[in-house]
Order: sequence, then C-alpha cells, then structure tokens
Amino acid sequence: MKTTDERELKLEAGPRFRLPDLPGERLERRVLTSVYLDTADHRLATSGVTLRRRWEAGRARWQLKLPHGEARLELEVPDPAARGGRRGTRRGGMEPPPELADLVTAYSRGTTLVPVATLRTRRDGTVVRDAHGPVAEVVLDSVDVLDGHAAVKRFREVEIELTGGDERALSQIAETVRKAGATDGDGRPKLLRVLGIEPVAPAEQAEDSASTPERLRAMIEFQLGSIVAHDAGTRRGEDPEDLHQMRVACRRTRAFLREARPMLDPDWAEPLRAELEWLGDELGAVRDLDVLRQHLGDQIASLDPSDAQGGARLLRALESERARARSGLLAAIRSDRYLKLLAALDEAARQPHVTDPNVTLEDIGRDAFKRLRRAVNALPDEPSDEELHDIRIKAKHARYAAELAEPAVGKSARLFIERAKDFQDLLGDLHDAVVARERIRELGRRARGAAMAFVSGRLLERQVTRREEILGRFSKRWRKLRKWGRKTWQ
Repeated sequence: MKTTDERELKLEAGPRFRLPDLPGERLERRVLTSVYLDTADHRLATSGVTLRRRWEAGRARWQLKLPHGEARLELEVPDPAARGGRRGTRRGGMEPPPELADLVTAYSRGTTLVPVATLRTRRDGTVVRDAHGPVAEVVLDSVDVLDGHAAVKRFREVEIELTGGDERALSQIAETVRKAGATDGDGRPKLLRVLGIEPVAPAEQAEDSASTPERLRAMIEFQLGSIVAHDAGTRRGEDPEDLHQMRVACRRTRAFLREARPMLDPDWAEPLRAELEWLGDELGAVRDLDVLRQHLGDQIASLDPSDAQGGARLLRALESERARARSGLLAAIRSDRYLKLLAALDEAARQPHVTDPNVTLEDIGRDAFKRLRRAVNALPDEPSDEELHDIRIKAKHARYAAELAEPAVGKSARLFIERAKDFQDLLGDLHDAVVARERIRELGRRARGAAMAFVSGRLLERQVTRREEILGRFSKRWRKLRKWGRKTWQ
C-alpha cells in the first residue's frame, strides 16, 4: 500500500484561465476517470473522507484519503480486478479492497458502500522546482461529471499540492496563480462540490453559558469525534499515537458519564460506560505494551554492549505479547459490538438521557475533589501500589469533573486542571514503573538462558529505584493540587 501525506490548496478557475509559467517542467496531460464510493447518506464525504476507484490509461487503482491533522493521508492500492480489461469482474469492479474498506468502518458504520458519482478529469500541470528540488505540483483540472457516458456538469479548478516545499512556498505559488486569474473557492473536495453538500463541522466545546446537559452532550460529541478520527490509524498500527488518543477519548467519555451520574438515567449510562470500559481495555492492552516496550528499549540501550543479546531477547518476548494483544484489539474493532458502541455514542452525542437537569457543574467538580482528598488523607505512611493506583483513578475523575465544570467556575478551575494533570501524570509514571516491574519479573521467570535472566534482573532493579524516586515527589505534587482544590471548590 502506497501512502502519502497530502497538503494542497484548491482555487477556482474560469473557462479562459490558463496556468501561468512556473519554474519547473510541464507534466504530460492525463485523463482520469474516477468512481467515488460512499454510503447512501454520504457519511464518508461529509467527514472529509474520499474513497474512489480511478482509471488511467487502461489501469485502475483504489485511492483512499483520510483526514490527518491539517493535511490528508492518501492510501493507494492497485486494483487486481481491472487487469486485462476496463471494467473488472469483481462485482462489476466496484467492491473496494478489504484493507481500504476496513479503514473507513468508523465512518460507514458497516453500511454498504455504493457508487455516488463518476468524474472524468483532464489534467494539465507543472512540477514546480527550486534549487533544492521539487516544491509542488500545480495542476489545472477540467472536470466532467458523468451520467453514463454523458457529461451533465462541468467545472475547472487548480490544485497546488506540496511535494517538498513548505507552507510559505504554497502561499507564494498560490499568489502567482491568483494573479493569473484563479480565484479563491470554498476549498471543498471535488466530490462534495459535485454532490452539493457541505462537510460536517468539527465538534466544538459548548458555550460557557450552556446548560449542564448541553455541556455534557458537547463533550461526548467531541470525544466521539476523536475516537472516529483515530480509528483508521489504530487499525493501520503505524503510529502509536493514534491508539493512545483513541484510548484517551474512551477513558474521558467514560469518566464524564461517571461524574455526571447524579443527573443521568443509570439504566442508560451504566451500560454505555461498561462498553467504553471494554473498548478501553482492548486498547489499553496494546498501549501499555507500547509504553513498556519504549521504556525498556531505552533502558536496554543504556546497558553494557555485552548485555545487548539478553536485552534483544527480552524485547522480542514483548513483541510477541504485543502482537497477540493487537490481534485481540483488531478483532474487537471489527466486531458488531464496536459498531453498536459507536451507534450508542452517536445517540449520546445527540441527546444524553438526563433525568435531573438541575444538577450543577460546580457540585460535580466539588464532589470529585472531595473524594480524592479523603482518599489521599486516608493513605498510610507507606501506601501500597493498589492504594496509589486508586488515588490515580480518583485524580483522573477529579480532573475530568473539573473539565465539565470549567465554564461555570472559571480561571481557578483551569489552574486546578493543570495541577491535576501534573499529579495524574506523576501517578501514571508510578503505575508504569509498577507494571514494568511486574512484567519484567514475569519475563525473568520465563527467561531462556543466563543472558536474558541477567538483563531482567538489572532492569528490575531500575524499576524499583524508579518507583521510589517518583514516590518521593508525591507529597509536593499533592500539596499543589490540594491548594488549588481548596481555592476552586471551597
């Protein structure tokens, strides 16, 4: 599968527009015929996703474009059904490859993908170069919207796609093209323009004056958007950050539902929280191993070169464990259970089942902090790992409850959230050290050969020391959080 980060700018071009002379070389004219697939209600297109089968010079390939930060990620695979003929044979050539269909699941929700538009594009252009090499491709597309073989609509546009330059180069080229007669359009992809629809606006936080139920609804919608946005990256497995952010969104949503329990119908909220916990556990099984693998890899790199062989064996054992956990995760997010969870979150993002709308955000934040304070005050002089883990969970709840209440409380809540994050991060590092210690012990018991056993022992010593060092910072971090907790909630 070929992958590319696409950064481009679109401009309108009238019937008399011609590309200006640009430094570089002219591209050979291309004729592209693209059939776009989507759900009947255009869920992909409105989410900024494009899936198409493109023909050029008797060959076909499938292309998928996914939102990727400020750019889009383009994935391309050849279409084996198109070999030897224009139409292909696999269901008329209109069934997308399984690997691409899988990546749009969170958008399609398992709904059948059907052709929604066919475009024929005549493309002329230039590869813009500077002294260091290619900067951008500037192309003029003359587009026919087809109904059968007949063109029912035509338009022209300029695309400026960076291939090596930066945003400054993009702006300079765009200004040159504007001077030649191009105009700013609305920037929509061709398919949205053809269908006459607008993209779905990104989820936003509720206004400060919003009611408690509306605030909760908006936060659920925002986190659902994050789950969907990172779904494809989690399936691909190339960037661990996608999985991490998807897990964070699950945990946040579950925590918001927990802290808002006084105003929610428990028969609605608790099953939803249970399903979020299930998904979070599947994601967490892989994420925890990613964190452990990175940490132990750094630690092993700092050992004597003579210990490299034993360290490599240890990491291979973790890789095998992670592969099993990832297989379980992929099975989970390819299941009907996952699709039902997304549907339930859709409903929650539209209208949570609120039974008492008079519960205040301040009460939710205050109660969460009180539970944390009582738990910390009850700690013995030498707390166990389990007791500290419970404090970490309560700190997380207090932080998320404060995020719900922030618009009503103001600046002090924002500062409390910052201190709560610092405290939670410290306890997260402590938890990572404890998990690493237990995993290393387990690997050490299963070690094959003296080299691996020796490295396991060295690493185990470091985790014990790491735990003690982190624990030494606990009291100071707690005092800072308690100070802002008192200012915010009392």
